[in-house]
Amino acid sequence: MLQTAPEDTLTDIAPLPKRACHNLDEAQLIEVALRAGEGHLGPGGVLDVRTGAHTGRSPRDKFVVRSASTEQGIWWDTTAPMAPEAWQRLHGDMMDYLAGREPQVQDLLAGADAQAQLKVRVVTELAWHALFIRHLLRRPDAEALARFAPDWTVVNCPGFTADPARHGCRSGTVIALNFDARCVLIAGTHYAGETKKAVFTLLNYLLPERGVLPMHCSANHAPEDPEDVAIFFGLSGTGKTTLSAAPDRTLIGDDEHGWSDRGIFNIEGGCYAKTISLSPEAEPEIHATTRRFGTVIENMIRDPETQALDFEDDSITANMRCAYPLEAIASASATGLGGHPRNVVMLTCDAFGVLPPIARLTPAQAVYHFLSGFTSKVAGTEQGVTEPQPTFSTCFGAPFMPRRPEVYGAMLREKIEAHGPDLWLVNTGWTGGPHGTGHRMPIAATRALLAAALDGRLAQGAFRSDPVFGFAVPLEAPGVDAALLTPRDTWADGAAFDAQAQKLAQLFAKNFERFAPHVDEAVRAAAIG
Repeated sequence: MLQTAPEDTLTDIAPLPKRACHNLDEAQLIEVALRAGEGHLGPGGVLDVRTGAHTGRSPRDKFVVRSASTEQGIWWDTTAPMAPEAWQRLHGDMMDYLAGREPQVQDLLAGADAQAQLKVRVVTELAWHALFIRHLLRRPDAEALARFAPDWTVVNCPGFTADPARHGCRSGTVIALNFDARCVLIAGTHYAGETKKAVFTLLNYLLPERGVLPMHCSANHAPEDPEDVAIFFGLSGTGKTTLSAAPDRTLIGDDEHGWSDRGIFNIEGGCYAKTISLSPEAEPEIHATTRRFGTVIENMIRDPETQALDFEDDSITANMRCAYPLEAIASASATGLGGHPRNVVMLTCDAFGVLPPIARLTPAQAVYHFLSGFTSKVAGTEQGVTEPQPTFSTCFGAPFMPRRPEVYGAMLREKIEAHGPDLWLVNTGWTGGPHGTGHRMPIAATRALLAAALDGRLAQGAFRSDPVFGFAVPLEAPGVDAALLTPRDTWADGAAFDAQAQKLAQLFAKNFERFAPHVDEAVRAAAIG
């Protein structure tokens, strides 16, 4: 276990109101939520909810308390500090706010590997938030629950509005992590994803101290062979959930994992899937969860007569989602554990439309692309993002990585060298032109390429070296139009493609300037531009 703390210590930090409800199950939480008017019951027993003004994360409102213990470990260039005194005022005011209410308490686990597990007590103002996090983290068995002593406490009060002048924050919304108090405070947002990402941020700080690489990735393994593991790095909207939930492979998890000396383990116990354009043909298992008892349906529109969900109506947000436990996926792993990866896939959503659908990387190139984290923010995943925006998010998860990126990059390099997986960059973004001109990469082609990569066929074929980006691109792949493998050939104007490719290469070069002094010569030599 990580940082085990006496129960009374954390009780003092986050004293619970006497009327707090402890560890209600799914049916009970739905009943409380409906009675409180937090949502509506949909077909199959799903819970339909709205998140109001916040339909995505608020990364600019996330803070870490600056103290002697965090001064050297946190990457303050990208992490907003909060004074201990401001956090204490925020904590006191939120506890006063909760005192007259009946919050829900869920005692949960983060991490399938018992040697790297965090025991988390989540205190939520809303019953549906408790249902959400009960799906997304792991549930202790009855014996473990009876002796549960939390390592950390998360307190989430959507109805509490922070005061920047009093609480040292930016707005009425705040996510404040205190590593000394082992407590996270969340206020002013109904977006439940903040809770799960706060827990992930905690582990991203704590796990490296134990030699475990925390990763913003999905993972699966071959049927009946938990040693044949593939991991899929990527930001929201790049296809982690969709591509890892393949019916012919066993799903370990869809978003957050650790890589220890023992192999891969899932941090979560559920999935939080985007539902925009969700198809029963392309994603049958995920689609089926939208009619499963207990699933949380977030910010989706229904037909007023038939009550059918409209998977194309993004009038509330393009970041509409569903949350469900892993056991809802028939092919999910019962243990959340797997061996060391045989394939490492880095997913990118290229809005420039110039990257190939798949490319093979050297170890140095893999570290370079891991540190670069190029993708496009997809509409709705953050406040204010309404269309794809090219971005560089280091480690494919910068908002959740509190340490310097080179810490995670060095750990990835060590594990790649120790275990020798095949390394791939996969573009699930645009082809035939940039966003607005081209079209999204066909999911059938992406699936075919990944299948060939994971079973070893693709690595045995012939490759060309890309003249701009330097990685190796296959000349052909089973079931895929060869023209798709040469992005320039998909554009109507070759000169326009060349200009766009050079523009992206220059952005890569500019972004990498901040990392170059901190990496070895092999990674610098792999740099683009």
